[in-house]
Parts: sequence; structure tokens; C-alpha cells
Amino acid sequence: MESALNTGDTAWMLTAAAMVLLMIPGLAFFYGGMVRAKSVLNMLMMVMGALFIVGVLWVIFGYSMTFGTDIGGLVGDPFEFLGLESLMADDPEATLPIMAFVAFQGMFACLTVGLIAGAIPDRTKFNGWLIFGALWATLVYFPVAHWVWASGGWIFEMGVIDFAGGTAVHINAGAAALALAIVIGKRTGWPKTPMRPHNLTLVMIGAGLLWFGWFGFNAGSALAANNASAVVFLNTFAATCAAAIGWLIVEKMRDGHMTTLGAASGIVAGLVAITPACAAVSPVGALIVGVLAGVICALAVGMKYRFGIDDSLDVVGVHLVGGLVGTLLIGFLATDLAPNGVNGLLYGGGLEQLGKQAIGAFSVLAYSFVIAGILALLLRGAGVLRVSKDDEVGGIDLAAHAESGYELGEAGGGGRFAGVGHGAHQAKEEGSA
Repeated sequence: MESALNTGDTAWMLTAAAMVLLMIPGLAFFYGGMVRAKSVLNMLMMVMGALFIVGVLWVIFGYSMTFGTDIGGLVGDPFEFLGLESLMADDPEATLPIMAFVAFQGMFACLTVGLIAGAIPDRTKFNGWLIFGALWATLVYFPVAHWVWASGGWIFEMGVIDFAGGTAVHINAGAAALALAIVIGKRTGWPKTPMRPHNLTLVMIGAGLLWFGWFGFNAGSALAANNASAVVFLNTFAATCAAAIGWLIVEKMRDGHMTTLGAASGIVAGLVAITPACAAVSPVGALIVGVLAGVICALAVGMKYRFGIDDSLDVVGVHLVGGLVGTLLIGFLATDLAPNGVNGLLYGGGLEQLGKQAIGAFSVLAYSFVIAGILALLLRGAGVLRVSKDDEVGGIDLAAHAESGYELGEAGGGGRFAGVGHGAHQAKEEGSA
């Protein structure tokens, strides 16, 4: 039988998957630059560690739980594609190899868990973080992604629009980050002690990598190199530019300065907000989504001081709030001229779509917050979640990894193993001091 494979679509999907993978070290750089110098390696490791552990789970049962045969609208059959071996054979009738889709979606799962890490740097045990990530992916991400994107999932069947992850990725991760930040508690000295970003150059490099990879994230979700992917690409670009401007305007009016950190944060806020809406709105609608996200998220990140919640790198203010903004604005700004083909309130569609969007968004928020909170309480009770005060003050890089992100002067001499030995010795001495 002649193969129906579309090589152009296949090439685009594999490229998009690689672009989403690049977002993960981009996220690590983005977060890593925002923490203090003594915590940068741990921050990088938390994000990359999520990639490692969730990648393994995705192969074993994660894909099957997400896209296996529906069980009650809640989860896919975890045993249907166990280990993915049954998906290796070529299907001559398929235009896109199933493994391209498996790989693409796997990158989403790994990135989503990594997003949560930004709420709890400086004070979290690395092994406890890996345990939390594995459990949260299994109990929350895989089922929620099934709800949102899989045939039979209850949010999917309701008609909620989430083209690339406003609910499944950003609201989901943001709600978990909020729960973790509450349970694990504040950093020692916060908010009185200044805890400024140690490397804004690294932050902007991370933001640039995220923006580049996000075109794969959003446009790749069309699952083809077609008109929808082109519309989504342009909408993603437009919203991000508008969001950065919105954030900078808030900074100028509130603080008197437009900062590099604000520009980088505005970029991410716009990307987050347009993610669910990128195939539902017009380019002008994308500009509106972006500028509103930039303004609202810039205002939201300051709320952690009012409520006393140490969401260290503003995962809640950017990802949870930005995800809600983009998801709910679909109910107002969606136009049937866009690939999703649905009209929102401002285009004569009434309140029906807005209601669906709200149900989907707040259901995911509540579920993720509750389960993440329970997991965090259990891990805290087991003593594997928070580092000691001495390790936190001395620097979690040395305490957890026996390394330092920046070896200055003669301390940087020696080979690879000499460096590890020096770090381990220094960590031991500081611990006994």
C-alpha cells in the first residue's frame, strides 16, 4: 500500500517538538538568572530534573494515561500503550507518524512540571522536588491533559477551547505552584531581605529561548504545516510584543523605570496568555490579549506581598493569572474567522463560550491546587521537602550539589573531579561550622 505520510507535516512536527524541548533549558536560564548566585545551579537542576523524571514516566505510562482510550472522561487507559512499543509500527494510512505526536506532547509534560519549580527556589530539597514532580505528573498533569485534549476527556467534550495549554499547562502549573509555596513556606528573611536577580543577562537569554521555542509550542499544536499553524504563529508573535509593552508601561507609571526584568517577564506573560487563544482570535484580538496580560500580570505579581506568599519567581502571577486571562478572554474575543471557528461575546456569540471557558479554567485550578497541596503536606511530613536553615543560608548549590555556579579567582583551578571534591569539602566545612 502506498504510504499516506505527509513529509512536510512530519518534518514540521519533529521540528516543533525540538523547539519545545529547547524551551526547557530556556526556562532553566530564565529562572536561574532570577535567583541569587548561591542557588543558580539548584534552579537549573530543578527544571532539568523535571525533564528527566517526567520524560521517563511519559514513555512508560504517561502518554497512555493522557491519550489512551478514555475511562469515564477522567483518564486514558494507562496500560493501553505501556512502554510505547505498540506504537512503533508504520501506519501506511497515517499522514503523521504517531511517534511524532507522542514526542511533541511529551515535551509539554516535561515543561509543565518544570514551570512549578520557580515558586520554590533556594529552600527545596532536590530529591523531594523530584518525588513531587513524579507524583504530580502522574496524579494531575496526565489526567488533566486527558480532560483538555483527548477524545472523551470531559473538558474537551464540553467544547472548551485550549489550543496549546492555557488550562492544561499554565493554570495547572500555576495552581500547583501556589499550593507548594504556601506549604513549604517563605525563604529565610523574605520579604525584608533583598533577594534580587543575580544575572539579568541570563534572564533575557532564557526569555529569548522561550519565545523562540513557543512558536513550536503554539504553532506546532496545529499538528500540521497549514493555515492554522501560520495564523497561530503570527498571533503568538503579536500578543507577546503587546504584552511586553503593557508590562513596561505599568512599570514606568508605578516605579518610574522600565526594567530588563520587566521586559522579560512581559514576554513570558504574553506567551502564556495567547497560548489557549492563539487559534481563536484575530491578530488584533491577539494584541488585546497580550496587552491585557502584560498589564494584569504586572499588577498581579505584587499581590504576593499583600498575602505573604513567597512565590519566589512569580509563577502564580505570570502563569496562573496569565493562563486565566487568555483562557477567559476567548469567551469575549473569539471570532469564527480564526481556525477554531467560534464566536465570543464581542462577535455575537453570547455568553455560552465564556461559561465553558470559566468552568474548564477553574476546575483545573481547583483540582491541581488541592492535589498539589496534599502531596506537599505529605512530603513535608516525611521530612523530604525543605532544606535546613543552615543549608538555605549557606547556599543550596553547595548543600545539595557540592558545586558553585561561579568559581572566582584561584578557586576555579583543577580538573572536573578536583572541582567536585573542592565543592564537597567546602559544603562539609560549612555544614559543620
